[in-house]
Amino acid sequence: MSEHNGEMIAGKNPVLEALRSGREINKLWIAEGVKKTGVNELLDLARERGVLVQFVPKKKVDQLSDANHQGIVASVAAYKYAEIEDLFNAAKAKNEDPFFLILDELEDPHNLGSIMRTADAIGVHGIIIPKRRAVGLTAVVAKASTGAIEHVPVVRVTNLAQTVDELKDRGVWIAGTDAKGSVDYRKMDATLPLAVIIGSEGRGMSRLLKEKCDFLYHLPMIGHVNSLNASVAAALLMYEVYRKRQEKNG
Repeated sequence: MSEHNGEMIAGKNPVLEALRSGREINKLWIAEGVKKTGVNELLDLARERGVLVQFVPKKKVDQLSDANHQGIVASVAAYKYAEIEDLFNAAKAKNEDPFFLILDELEDPHNLGSIMRTADAIGVHGIIIPKRRAVGLTAVVAKASTGAIEHVPVVRVTNLAQTVDELKDRGVWIAGTDAKGSVDYRKMDATLPLAVIIGSEGRGMSRLLKEKCDFLYHLPMIGHVNSLNASVAAALLMYEVYRKRQEKNG
């Protein structure tokens, strides 16, 4: 496993999820005046884990994080990236066909965080992102994910096209979105071992990845704008896979 720098997480839920997941936490700061009843579980978990807790003036917490911290900030070990094998193992552990997301140069940390929330909600086995020209696992992503970052494995690869070839060699089918000459996403065969590619916010999916797709789907639109936010498109596709797999399993 490789590491990416991530130093502070802020807010009650992100810190709580980090504690629950067993993430290595160095220190926890809580602003004086924060209601103890609202943070009792957090304090109990910190005590169990042996995490140093310090009550400080709110000004100190403001200095530690400019996010919406709710009076709670934690110093954490760097986020760890998973390996491709971890994703297959996650599917195997649940006795499910693999379902992965591939994010093609997604740059907005809020989009990545939002996608991770939905991925956790429906049981995606992991997310694959490129090392270059794409957002990684940062404190902003962690906050936007409201704790999902602790539960959804993320693999960071040098070459997405080569990774797609590797997935295909291992029996995973590749689906992408394309407005022209493609099939309505509601007709998707979601019961196969599947990886869905989500294109970048501005450019969409690269030509090379599009050519490697086994299936191309479009999201029908009758309004005036011709594309959806990446996290919204990803959520629709993820829930379609979830719905079809639930139907298949009765």
